[in-house]
Amino acid sequence: MAIKHIKTAKNRTMKAKLKRNKENTVNIALLLYDHMLATSVSLPVEMLRAGEAVALQENKLAPRLSIQMVAESIKPISTRALIKLLPDTDVESAQQPDFAFIPSLWRNPRPTIARQPKMLNWLKSIWQQGSTLIGGGTGVCLMAETGILDNHPATTHWHYVEQFKRDYPKVALKPDFFITQSERTYCAASLNALADIVVHIIYQVYGQNAAQQVERNFSHEIRKPYEEQRYLEGAGDRHPDELISQVQFWLQTNLNSPLTLNEIAQQFGISQRSFTRRFKLATGVNANQYWQKLKIETAKELLAASNLSIQEVAFQVGYQEQTNFTRLFKQMLNLTPKAYRAMVRKKLFSSE
Repeated sequence: MAIKHIKTAKNRTMKAKLKRNKENTVNIALLLYDHMLATSVSLPVEMLRAGEAVALQENKLAPRLSIQMVAESIKPISTRALIKLLPDTDVESAQQPDFAFIPSLWRNPRPTIARQPKMLNWLKSIWQQGSTLIGGGTGVCLMAETGILDNHPATTHWHYVEQFKRDYPKVALKPDFFITQSERTYCAASLNALADIVVHIIYQVYGQNAAQQVERNFSHEIRKPYEEQRYLEGAGDRHPDELISQVQFWLQTNLNSPLTLNEIAQQFGISQRSFTRRFKLATGVNANQYWQKLKIETAKELLAASNLSIQEVAFQVGYQEQTNFTRLFKQMLNLTPKAYRAMVRKKLFSSE
């Protein structure tokens, strides 16, 4: 009886451990089909793995990635680069992913879409069950074909904009945006935009440090923050506060102002308490964080594109003391202003 009791306890422990491991896993699916761009699959995988590695160095209990390459059937897939990829599974046996990446096609997507009936059904099914879908370039057409994007915003490769409008008139196409976000769908118009979405996802899964390190390692050039590039469905509806919109515009155009947020609130005829509450309600972040981020993003541009000294950059974004500016910059980017300037200029102005 004692041995049986020990075995039962061990079984319970093992089951609990397996459950914890499963709960601590992020499932990734990468769709494969002929004539796809290999980089629109390899880049997300390499970036996600890099984010996982950074996170695990900091915390051994960080979520692990479980990655599957999924296709209509188990057979080698021919890519534009003439590299053949072998799927891990077909759509009928694939795991339910947390994130599914739909790669771009080099040529007109219509013929490929016509050969993916099971893939289209699977995409619609996993989305209805809670998966997040990320489409790159003409890969967005597969999402549109399922009806998932009907009455929602999307973007795609510029060359296929007019065809997309004709094929999917119910989709609210936003060709002026490189990224669109709607519920659990992301669309990228280019490979660079796809990389920015991946950084955004790494931030969601692994936090700011992992996202920043991946962004630095994969793209040293100056890039706009994800939030400034994407069209977010419903963003306007969630921010009807005209006074806070006026304050935001003032903050954006007066970065070097010596006024405190309390003084700015008074300038707009509102108490600090009411201002703090309304700003957070309208934007989702507190006013101090918002203003600091604006200052640091402008400082990044000045460090990369101007010959201003670090003291002068600090003054341009409202810091009288360089030490205060340097401390905040390092806190937000894990780099000093001097190190950041050296890093981006090595990339931008290399003579090699």
